[in-house]
Amino acid sequence: MNVLHPITTQRTVLRLVEVADAWKLLRYREQNREHLAPWEPLRDDAYYTLDHCVQTLAESREAVRLDRAYPFFAMDLSGQEVLACVTFANVVRGAFQACHLGYSVALRRQGQGLMQEVLETALPWAFHQLDMHRVMANYMPRNERSGRLLKRLGFEREGYAKRYLQIAGVWEDHVLTARVREP
Repeated sequence: MNVLHPITTQRTVLRLVEVADAWKLLRYREQNREHLAPWEPLRDDAYYTLDHCVQTLAESREAVRLDRAYPFFAMDLSGQEVLACVTFANVVRGAFQACHLGYSVALRRQGQGLMQEVLETALPWAFHQLDMHRVMANYMPRNERSGRLLKRLGFEREGYAKRYLQIAGVWEDHVLTARVREP
């Protein structure tokens, strides 16, 4: 898989974000504002504006250019609606060859196996196209759904970080997991 070419799964088209996607990102943010709020940092009203979406996507494309992050949208097959977001972030090269995985799925698509479908395609891409040795993903202990998903995808628990990230205004503990590339 080439980083520039979309990847089709059974129900989605997975592709790198583009600045032209600003309206689609805004719609995703607005439609999932309440659904994602318990799992994300506090967001001010500016986050839910077209200007902020344009800025976010421009910064995302620059991160790709600099080999720092690879943000994807999982679109419906028509390419009109963002169903989920996947990002391979904090890319570190050299002896580490690792990154962090972040993801979200639209409320109306939750519980349908969509995130697993998308990540089963995205993870091999990260290991082979990005040449990652390790992909790390962390989740709050109360996010049992995410914990089960990561386990099904082959992530193993590696630790527990107290007050790891500030989520919804509170410093939240996180379970640290990783999946290491198979030889």
